[in-house]
Amino acid sequence: MFIQTEQTPNPATLKFIPGEAVLENGTMFFENKDAASVSPLAQVLFDIDGVSAVFLGSDFITVENEGKDWDELKPVILGTIMEHFTAGLPIVTGSNDDETTDNEDDDADPEIVAQIKELLDTRVRPAVARDGGDITYHGFRDGVVYLRMQGACSGCPSSTATLKYGIQNLLKHYIPEVESVEPVE
Repeated sequence: MFIQTEQTPNPATLKFIPGEAVLENGTMFFENKDAASVSPLAQVLFDIDGVSAVFLGSDFITVENEGKDWDELKPVILGTIMEHFTAGLPIVTGSNDDETTDNEDDDADPEIVAQIKELLDTRVRPAVARDGGDITYHGFRDGVVYLRMQGACSGCPSSTATLKYGIQNLLKHYIPEVESVEPVE
Protein backbone atom coordinates (compact mmCIF):
# COMPACT_ATOMS: atom_id res chain seq x y z
CA MET A 1 0.00 0.00 0.00
CA PHE A 2 1.26 3.44 -0.93
CA ILE A 3 -0.18 6.43 0.89
CA GLN A 4 0.28 9.82 -0.72
CA THR A 5 0.43 13.00 1.28
CA GLU A 6 -0.47 16.51 0.22
CA GLN A 7 0.01 19.81 1.93
CA THR A 8 -3.09 21.87 2.51
CA PRO A 9 -3.53 25.65 2.67
CA ASN A 10 -3.63 25.19 6.46
CA PRO A 11 -0.04 24.61 7.66
CA ALA A 12 -1.36 22.77 10.74
CA THR A 13 -2.94 20.01 8.63
CA LEU A 14 -1.72 17.37 6.22
CA LYS A 15 -3.83 15.33 3.81
CA PHE A 16 -3.22 11.56 3.59
CA ILE A 17 -4.53 9.70 0.52
CA PRO A 18 -4.51 5.90 1.00
CA GLY A 19 -5.57 5.09 -2.58
CA GLU A 20 -8.84 3.46 -1.53
CA ALA A 21 -12.17 4.53 -0.11
CA VAL A 22 -12.17 5.99 3.38
CA LEU A 23 -15.90 6.79 3.73
CA GLU A 24 -18.68 5.61 1.46
CA ASN A 25 -20.92 8.61 2.19
CA GLY A 26 -20.36 12.06 3.61
CA THR A 27 -17.53 13.18 5.83
CA MET A 28 -16.66 12.99 9.53
CA PHE A 29 -14.75 15.53 11.58
CA PHE A 30 -13.41 14.70 15.04
CA GLU A 31 -11.97 17.40 17.28
CA ASN A 32 -10.82 15.00 20.00
CA LYS A 33 -10.56 11.32 20.87
CA ASP A 34 -13.87 11.23 22.74
CA ALA A 35 -15.72 12.55 19.70
CA ALA A 36 -14.03 9.86 17.58
CA SER A 37 -15.62 6.93 19.40
CA VAL A 38 -17.34 5.80 16.16
CA SER A 39 -14.06 5.59 14.23
CA PRO A 40 -11.40 3.06 15.20
CA LEU A 41 -9.01 4.73 12.73
CA ALA A 42 -9.49 8.18 14.24
CA GLN A 43 -9.10 6.69 17.72
CA VAL A 44 -5.64 5.28 16.94
CA LEU A 45 -4.62 8.50 15.22
CA PHE A 46 -5.50 10.44 18.38
CA ASP A 47 -3.17 8.10 20.30
CA ILE A 48 -0.29 9.76 18.43
CA ASP A 49 1.19 12.64 20.41
CA GLY A 50 0.55 15.84 18.48
CA VAL A 51 -2.66 14.86 16.64
CA SER A 52 -5.36 17.38 17.55
CA ALA A 53 -8.10 16.71 14.95
CA VAL A 54 -8.97 14.09 12.34
CA PHE A 55 -11.16 14.57 9.27
CA LEU A 56 -12.35 11.64 7.15
CA GLY A 57 -13.38 12.26 3.55
CA SER A 58 -14.42 9.93 0.76
CA ASP A 59 -10.87 9.03 -0.24
CA PHE A 60 -8.63 10.95 2.14
CA ILE A 61 -7.81 11.58 5.79
CA THR A 62 -6.77 15.00 7.02
CA VAL A 63 -4.84 15.20 10.29
CA GLU A 64 -4.32 18.37 12.30
CA ASN A 65 -1.08 18.79 14.17
CA GLU A 66 -0.97 20.79 17.40
CA GLY A 67 2.49 22.24 16.80
CA LYS A 68 4.73 19.18 16.46
CA ASP A 69 7.32 18.89 13.71
CA TRP A 70 5.70 17.30 10.64
CA ASP A 71 9.00 15.56 9.82
CA GLU A 72 8.63 13.56 13.05
CA LEU A 73 4.86 13.19 13.05
CA LYS A 74 4.24 12.29 9.39
CA PRO A 75 5.99 8.86 9.40
CA VAL A 76 4.11 7.79 12.54
CA ILE A 77 0.77 8.80 11.03
CA LEU A 78 1.61 7.07 7.73
CA GLY A 79 2.51 3.86 9.59
CA THR A 80 -0.66 3.98 11.67
CA ILE A 81 -2.90 4.48 8.63
CA MET A 82 -1.10 1.75 6.70
CA GLU A 83 -1.38 -0.75 9.57
CA HIS A 84 -5.08 0.01 9.95
CA PHE A 85 -5.87 -0.49 6.25
CA THR A 86 -3.69 -3.58 5.75
CA ALA A 87 -5.23 -5.23 8.82
CA GLY A 88 -8.65 -4.73 7.23
CA LEU A 89 -9.99 -2.92 10.29
CA PRO A 90 -13.12 -0.78 9.93
CA ILE A 91 -12.75 2.95 9.43
CA VAL A 92 -16.05 3.66 11.19
CA THR A 93 -18.37 1.50 13.27
CA GLY A 94 -21.34 3.85 13.64
CA SER A 95 -22.66 7.27 12.80
CA ASN A 96 -21.26 10.51 14.07
CA ASP A 97 -23.92 11.78 16.49
CA ASP A 98 -22.03 15.05 16.80
CA GLU A 99 -22.70 15.78 13.14
CA THR A 100 -25.38 18.34 13.56
CA THR A 101 -28.16 18.65 11.06
CA ASP A 102 -29.83 21.51 12.89
CA ASN A 103 -30.63 24.11 10.31
CA GLU A 104 -31.69 27.61 11.20
CA ASP A 105 -33.78 28.44 8.17
CA ASP A 106 -36.33 30.71 9.91
CA ASP A 107 -39.15 30.30 7.39
CA ALA A 108 -36.70 30.65 4.50
CA ASP A 109 -38.04 29.90 1.05
CA PRO A 110 -37.36 26.17 0.48
CA GLU A 111 -36.48 26.93 -3.14
CA ILE A 112 -33.72 29.35 -2.11
CA VAL A 113 -32.39 26.86 0.45
CA ALA A 114 -32.34 24.16 -2.26
CA GLN A 115 -30.41 26.51 -4.59
CA ILE A 116 -27.87 27.29 -1.85
CA LYS A 117 -27.34 23.59 -1.09
CA GLU A 118 -27.04 22.77 -4.79
CA LEU A 119 -24.34 25.41 -5.33
CA LEU A 120 -22.49 24.26 -2.22
CA ASP A 121 -22.60 20.61 -3.35
CA THR A 122 -21.64 21.20 -6.97
CA ARG A 123 -19.29 24.20 -6.85
CA VAL A 124 -17.91 24.62 -3.33
CA ARG A 125 -17.55 21.22 -1.67
CA PRO A 126 -15.43 19.65 -4.46
CA ALA A 127 -12.97 22.56 -4.29
CA VAL A 128 -12.81 22.47 -0.50
CA ALA A 129 -12.31 18.66 -0.57
CA ARG A 130 -9.25 19.12 -2.81
CA ASP A 131 -7.74 21.10 0.06
CA GLY A 132 -8.53 18.34 2.59
CA GLY A 133 -11.70 19.73 4.09
CA ASP A 134 -15.43 20.09 3.82
CA ILE A 135 -18.12 22.65 4.36
CA THR A 136 -21.53 21.98 5.86
CA TYR A 137 -24.72 23.98 5.56
CA HIS A 138 -26.24 25.13 8.86
CA GLY A 139 -28.97 27.49 7.80
CA PHE A 140 -30.23 30.53 5.96
CA ARG A 141 -31.83 33.30 7.99
CA ASP A 142 -32.47 36.95 7.19
CA GLY A 143 -30.24 36.86 4.12
CA VAL A 144 -27.34 35.20 5.95
CA VAL A 145 -26.04 31.73 5.05
CA TYR A 146 -24.44 29.86 7.97
CA LEU A 147 -21.68 27.39 7.09
CA ARG A 148 -19.16 25.32 9.04
CA MET A 149 -15.66 24.69 7.73
CA GLN A 150 -14.20 21.27 8.61
CA GLY A 151 -10.97 19.36 8.20
CA ALA A 152 -8.06 21.35 6.81
CA CYS A 153 -10.40 24.29 6.33
CA SER A 154 -11.24 24.55 10.02
CA GLY A 155 -8.86 27.05 11.53
CA CYS A 156 -7.10 27.67 8.23
CA PRO A 157 -5.67 31.18 7.97
CA SER A 158 -7.43 31.63 4.61
CA SER A 159 -10.82 30.21 5.67
CA THR A 160 -12.30 33.64 6.39
CA ALA A 161 -11.25 34.84 2.95
CA THR A 162 -12.67 31.66 1.40
CA LEU A 163 -16.00 32.25 3.10
CA LYS A 164 -16.23 36.00 2.55
CA TYR A 165 -14.71 36.44 -0.88
CA GLY A 166 -15.15 33.06 -2.50
CA ILE A 167 -18.31 31.40 -1.26
CA GLN A 168 -20.19 34.60 -0.38
CA ASN A 169 -19.52 36.13 -3.79
CA LEU A 170 -20.55 32.93 -5.58
CA LEU A 171 -23.81 32.62 -3.64
CA LYS A 172 -24.64 36.33 -4.00
CA HIS A 173 -24.01 36.14 -7.74
CA TYR A 174 -26.46 33.29 -8.30
CA ILE A 175 -28.94 33.97 -5.47
CA PRO A 176 -29.74 37.66 -4.93
CA GLU A 177 -31.47 36.90 -1.62
CA VAL A 178 -28.11 35.97 -0.08
CA GLU A 179 -26.57 39.02 1.62
CA SER A 180 -23.67 37.42 3.47
CA VAL A 181 -22.05 34.20 4.66
CA GLU A 182 -21.10 33.61 8.30
CA PRO A 183 -19.12 30.78 9.91
CA VAL A 184 -20.60 28.44 12.51
CA GLU A 185 -18.20 27.09 15.12
